[in-house]
Amino acid sequence: MSSKKSGLSSIGRKVLMALTGFFLMFFLLQHLTINLMSVFSPDLFNEVSHFFGTNFLIQYMLQPVLIFSVVFHFAWGLYLEYQNTQAREVKYAKYKGSANASWMSRNMLISGLAVLAFLALHFYDFWIPEINTKYFHGDMSGMLHDGEGMRYHIELVEKFAHQPMRVALYVGAFIMLSLHLLHGFQSAFQSVGFNNTKYTPIIKMLGNLFAILVPLGFLFIAIYHYNVHPH
Repeated sequence: MSSKKSGLSSIGRKVLMALTGFFLMFFLLQHLTINLMSVFSPDLFNEVSHFFGTNFLIQYMLQPVLIFSVVFHFAWGLYLEYQNTQAREVKYAKYKGSANASWMSRNMLISGLAVLAFLALHFYDFWIPEINTKYFHGDMSGMLHDGEGMRYHIELVEKFAHQPMRVALYVGAFIMLSLHLLHGFQSAFQSVGFNNTKYTPIIKMLGNLFAILVPLGFLFIAIYHYNVHPH
């Protein structure tokens, strides 16, 4: 009976990780879509950023959910890794590293911590200055104007233009994000019970595309603004 309860508890913990993972992957796709506008249409990027930055529903309902999901996903991941370590008091005699599991699956904690460090940098670069501008030195109408229109695009460009170290940090973070997603995408579907012989190869293919194209899109944005906008 106790093993059955333990098994259900283990499944429940993995489902929680999967659900927050799904939400964060959706946010990544949405965030990439908006940021790509900064390359192709700065005015549209400003307008959409202004909407997301001032909309009551997004600011006071969805944003807290996003922050909670980020904190919970990584804290829960650390907890699960600790639980797994405790359960592996006796090493498997026939364990052969990558012969049994991929590098991504064996090092989700490492890639996850690297992504978490990147998020801290990203919050420092963009989220904290925006909050400071809107609620302490500006107003709820959005980013301050300086005679050149809304500053969302200007602020983004200033973070990357001719700053090789910052761009290098972002590039490294996007690579770690890709490695994290290469295992995390498919693992999330398996955790919620979607493990079908017919559809699993399709999910794996979509997961690989997502894990490569989304970080590559962010990488392109950082390098584009580093090269194209002189200071």
